[in-house]
Amino acid sequence: MKKIFLSNRFTTFINIIFFFIFLSLFFYFCFNLSFYKFDFNSIYEYKNKFLIGFLNTIIISISSFFLSIFFSFVLLYFFFCKIVFFRIFSKIYVELIRGTPLLVQILIMYYIVADSLGIENKYFSGIFILSLFSSAYISEIFKAGILSISDNQIQSAKSLGLKNYQIFIYIIFPQALKNVLAPLSGQFANLIKDSSLLSIISINELTQSAKEINSYTFSTLEAYIPLAIFYLILTLPILFLSKYFDKK
Repeated sequence: MKKIFLSNRFTTFINIIFFFIFLSLFFYFCFNLSFYKFDFNSIYEYKNKFLIGFLNTIIISISSFFLSIFFSFVLLYFFFCKIVFFRIFSKIYVELIRGTPLLVQILIMYYIVADSLGIENKYFSGIFILSLFSSAYISEIFKAGILSISDNQIQSAKSLGLKNYQIFIYIIFPQALKNVLAPLSGQFANLIKDSSLLSIISINELTQSAKEINSYTFSTLEAYIPLAIFYLILTLPILFLSKYFDKK
């Protein structure tokens, strides 16, 4: 069994290597046949700007992710609450966030809501907006994980005299956490890519850095190709981690 498992992992690894070789050759020939002349020397002068945008993207994404987990717990409480108003609010909120473009939400939340509340810090507003957006998806992930626990286990725990909070801590939460790790990792990868839309409010993350470098050098492809590579560096390890959790 162990030999079969190692053989499958080796085969997968070889397939990934061949895929990247094929992809590299494909783009190599495309770039050589293209009439566009690449010049990355001008872009290299702004490497520090890319580095700052890269670090800001990491900080914004991680902060938004943990804050969105907090907001998702609030939505979960509303969803399972006995008060009808809270249940209806959570359902409307989730459908409203998931049914409208993030770009529109950023514009409304920043230029109308944040401006009305006197919030001037763009980074705080961006993290808050991303958190509200991602919490709608994360709350659904957690809700699916909780609802996947069979009623028989809950009834058995009640028959043993466990209280509701004990049932949640010792029965529901450990199993639900295991079920949601894979989709939660995937949502984090999506959140990193979604952070690129914060460039619309001039937050200095990766995409905004690429836009500014492009405006300085007029080298569009040279600015955006490194941008794609940086996003791959951030998201690929998370996606592999998600697949690892999924197999577990």
